[in-house]
Amino acid sequence: MFCQAAAIILLPSSKVKYAMTFLFLPQRLQSSRALNTPSRSLVRYSSTYEDEHGKHIEGYNELLTRLVNEFPISSQIVGEDNEKEFIKLFGRILKLRNILRCFDDFEGDNSVSVRDLQDYQSVYIDLYQDYAKKSDIEKERINDDIVFEIELIKQVEVNIDYILMLVSKYHESNCEDKTILADINKSIDASVELRSKKALIEGFVAQMTVKTDVEKDWKDFVKKQKEQDLETIIKDEKLKHDEAQKFIENSFRDGEIKTTGTDLDKILPPMSRFSGGSNRTLKKQTVIDKLKSFFEKYFGLI
Repeated sequence: MFCQAAAIILLPSSKVKYAMTFLFLPQRLQSSRALNTPSRSLVRYSSTYEDEHGKHIEGYNELLTRLVNEFPISSQIVGEDNEKEFIKLFGRILKLRNILRCFDDFEGDNSVSVRDLQDYQSVYIDLYQDYAKKSDIEKERINDDIVFEIELIKQVEVNIDYILMLVSKYHESNCEDKTILADINKSIDASVELRSKKALIEGFVAQMTVKTDVEKDWKDFVKKQKEQDLETIIKDEKLKHDEAQKFIENSFRDGEIKTTGTDLDKILPPMSRFSGGSNRTLKKQTVIDKLKSFFEKYFGLI
C-alpha cells in the first residue's frame, strides 16, 4: 500500500487546476522512519505551529475547526467568494489528511463525524462538477488559483462492493433500517465515481423483496437495465443498431468512449446533404454526451 502526495496539473483549456497524484512513499514502511522525525512528525502536520520565519502554519486540527465554524454543514454556501474559500480550505484538509494517513498513530477526525465529513465531501464534489460545466470564458473570469483535489478523494472513496454490502444489510433488516439507507446515499454522494450510478442503485433497492438475492439479482438487474438503456439511446437517436452495439462493446473493452476516428461516425444515422454540417455536428455531440453518460453509469459493474 502506498502513501501519495499531490502534484498540480494546469489544464490548457482553462485556469481551473485539478490535482493529480504520484506515488510517494510506501505507507507502513516509511511512516515511522522518514516521516516520523522532529521536522515531519505527526504532531507537526496535525497541530498549528510557527515556521522559522515566524509564519503561522495551520495544522490539520485547526483547519477542521475552521471548516466547522465557517461552513456549518447545515448551512448552504452562498456566493462565489465563499465557494472559492470553501474549495481552498477543504482542499488543504484533503492534502494534509493524505499525508497523515501515512502515520500509524493517525486516528482520523475527532472534531468531525464520518457522516459530516461525507457531507462536506459531497458539497466539494458538487462544486467541482458545477465549475467543470462552466464555459472557458466563465472559468477564466472566476478561477485563477482554484484547485480541486479530486484524485485524493478517489484514493479513499468507497466502491460498488461496499455499497452492495450496505444494500445487503438493508435487505437483512427487511428494508426497514433507514439509517443504513442514509449511509448508502451519503456514501454515494461522497464518491466521484458512484454518483453516476446512483439512480441505478436506487432503482435496485426500490424493487427488492424478501426473496431478493442481492449479489445475484444485482448482476441480473444491471444487465437488464444496461440493455434497455442502450436500446433507448439507439431508438431515440436513430443510430445504426448493430454498429452501435459493437461500438459500445469495444468502449467497455477499451475503458473509454472514443470520440475521434471513424468508428463513431459509422453508428450515426444518414443525414441529408441539405441539412448542413452544423446539424450533423450537433447530432454527433448529442450522441457523444448520451453515450458518455451511459458508459459512466455502467462501467465497472459488469
